[in-house]
Amino acid sequence: MRAEKPFGRGRALPPRLRGIGRQAGAMGKFFRGSKVLLTGSAGTIGSELARQLHAFGPSELRLMDNNETELFMQMEGFKNNGAHCFLGDVRDSEKLCKLAEGADVIIHCAAFKHVILSEYNPFDVAQTNIFGVENVIRAAKSGGVKRVLFTSSDKAVNPTNVMGTSKLMGERLITAANALKNGKGAVMSSSRFGNVIGSRGSVVPLFMKQIRGGGPVTLTDRRMTRFVMTIGEAARLVLKAVCLSRGGEVFVTKMPVARISDLAEVMVEILAPRLGRKPPEIEIVETGVKPGEKLYEELMSQEEVSRSLELKDMFVVTPAFKSIYHSIDYSYDDIVSAGLKRSYVSAMERPMTKAALKRYILENRVLEAMEGELPAGGRA
Repeated sequence: MRAEKPFGRGRALPPRLRGIGRQAGAMGKFFRGSKVLLTGSAGTIGSELARQLHAFGPSELRLMDNNETELFMQMEGFKNNGAHCFLGDVRDSEKLCKLAEGADVIIHCAAFKHVILSEYNPFDVAQTNIFGVENVIRAAKSGGVKRVLFTSSDKAVNPTNVMGTSKLMGERLITAANALKNGKGAVMSSSRFGNVIGSRGSVVPLFMKQIRGGGPVTLTDRRMTRFVMTIGEAARLVLKAVCLSRGGEVFVTKMPVARISDLAEVMVEILAPRLGRKPPEIEIVETGVKPGEKLYEELMSQEEVSRSLELKDMFVVTPAFKSIYHSIDYSYDDIVSAGLKRSYVSAMERPMTKAALKRYILENRVLEAMEGELPAGGRA
């Protein structure tokens, strides 16, 4: 991992922030000189957030994770250049309070995120994904933090499993915490996004490993659709949500849609020749939908539609109990529509063509980015 040098007046934007122009300038102004605590900093999204935050030049970047090995590698990457790494767990309220003391912003990424493992370990998931959020809220209040952003998941919408339910409860806790402000205290909001293509929990590393092994590539159902977003895009929108937050909202990122069958076929087309194989040699088979798995992704429920706003690159779901938050003005500079007509579901959006999906993967170097994430035996 390579840490970017902070940018400012007279310094060009680092490569990962180019192409977002004025957005990067506004975010740079917001984060420059601030003290930021990032939980789950060694995860896929957390590590990208750490790199982007560091590029903005905060006065102090506090990185916390319970993965000792990954956190050590993160520390080596930054060489303590304005970033400080701490071993810790969000279940430890005392440690969180110490790290939150004097911080301006907390971005909370630490969570259990695997659906099946969560079903087998529900009480552990509750301790981390629900009580961990409570600990973050308490730490923010005791530490005088100004803003808190909780990273949620599409699984929180109409949840069918323990993980999704825990994420929904996390959102509700963050929103409700704003009702206790009494005109002062941290502004707390959530950011909800779907499948981050190329992350450790996505299907991309599995497909890469299967293609390397000569197949078959397994997918649960050819009708399945998913919202997709690169790691860099997800991190940028999380940081934008921090800047925009008024208190209690859930920011829903706009994302392109892909058919999982198209993703498998495109990956075979790209990777098979690199491995000295012809694409038709790699078989793609259906294995059937797993328990609790949906054929589509939901990023906004039908109930949330009536209280949502549309911005240029995201939606904003405002709190259900508006009377509690009457003092909060939910106005934003780039409102596209003040009223939505339907929920945001992958099955209702037009998916990318295979050509567009292939271009998206190649231009964003998704597969190349995954090479460093795979074990040696799984690299293409």
